[in-house]
Amino acid sequence: MQSITGVSATDTDPADAAPIGGSTGRLGDRLFGGAATSSGVIVIALVTLIGVFLLSQAIPALSKNGANFLTSTEWTVSGSEPRFGIARLLLVTVLSSLVALLLAVPVGVAVALFITNYAPAWLAKPAASTIDLLAAVPSIIYGLWGLKVFGPRTAGLQDFLRENLGWFPLFKTTTVSSFTTIFLASIVLAIMILPIITALSREVFAQTPTPHKEGALALGATKWEMIRTAVLPFGKPGVISAAMLGLGRALGETVAVMILISTLAAGTPMSISLFDGGETFASKIALGSGEFDTPQKTGAYIAAGLVLFILTFIVNAIARIVIERRKAFTE
Repeated sequence: MQSITGVSATDTDPADAAPIGGSTGRLGDRLFGGAATSSGVIVIALVTLIGVFLLSQAIPALSKNGANFLTSTEWTVSGSEPRFGIARLLLVTVLSSLVALLLAVPVGVAVALFITNYAPAWLAKPAASTIDLLAAVPSIIYGLWGLKVFGPRTAGLQDFLRENLGWFPLFKTTTVSSFTTIFLASIVLAIMILPIITALSREVFAQTPTPHKEGALALGATKWEMIRTAVLPFGKPGVISAAMLGLGRALGETVAVMILISTLAAGTPMSISLFDGGETFASKIALGSGEFDTPQKTGAYIAAGLVLFILTFIVNAIARIVIERRKAFTE
């Protein structure tokens, strides 16, 4: 049978047509598919092996622990009867990260909205690049800047909060210097995770369907009303994902927190005040690396690292779930 173009329908080789939704059978496609599959399997295997390693190293130390690992604030890992717990480490880690998240998310979303909806073309790209450059600054620079430059400038704010809101547990007065508090570390952490939140939020807002925005404007909405009714609902899952990824970054920060937050003497009562000191999981492990001279001491610190591993894994898993929901929303 001849087609309009004069080419017989039987002249087309079926092997040359790529089946819909299937592999073409070409060598390059098979190699690429195999490499992609292998990469995914390797990543899963590495995460599993890390978890197994941490668990195997932590169990012997936990079996000899004389204190409750989850509720105790003691940390004595030497001797025949070690006593150590993660209650204070967990509190400081979660508290500083959550406060940093509360500070960074509104600023990051506002900057992303400005770049995508308000800034002129000549300003949008340089502004986005400048924010992204914050991610390239090393952690130690943030720590030194926070201690020497930013810390003294927040002393007045911290004193004001102590004097006027000291009745509230989060702002309770302590003996820790204003230059080395959880409050100061939280602000610096917020600056560190700001590029992540801003970049992801910016990309999500930029993908808002144009008909949605034009439809809102055509109905008489102002620019802010268009953003509130079209851009923010579309970008909400992406903002949540960005916030969770930023939280994971804050939970694992080491050097800056180690520089900024002052350590407390043994036996100091645990407090939820932002003006207190303490240690996070990461800073505790970094500061105690010199004690890794026996399997017992090493196991205690690895047990703390295991909790941090599980905590960050949960945070990133939640972020992945939200991303999948966003994919279903946009399809």
